[in-house]
Amino acid sequence: MTEDLKSYLHKQMASVENLHAIVVTDRDGVVIVKVANQMAPDTALRQSFLSVFGIMTEQASKMGMGNNSKIINFYDRFQTVQINAHPLLLHFIADRNANTGLILELEHVLADVLQDVSKVVTMM
Repeated sequence: MTEDLKSYLHKQMASVENLHAIVVTDRDGVVIVKVANQMAPDTALRQSFLSVFGIMTEQASKMGMGNNSKIINFYDRFQTVQINAHPLLLHFIADRNANTGLILELEHVLADVLQDVSKVVTMM
């Protein structure tokens, strides 16, 4: 199943120009599945970087505006799009000029797969 999932994620990654990585983690940033090409920055694939989103989204939800579902960050060369797909977190790493709207659309494309992965993760 893991290889099929990775193959599917690679296909989805290739559907968005300049998207370099898709990572699914648990709330603590522990990687469940990761696909990346050689252009993905190593620092953005480390657990220390991935775990920050869980903390950021919890803090953002305390601002009195409801639950936070997404955080988009732009850096000098890259962007990260991170989505709260409870109980999972979905991370996309792309070039700064990649189409953010297309990346956000992948949340809907991956919804069924993430639901299946969620079931497995919650059983553990």
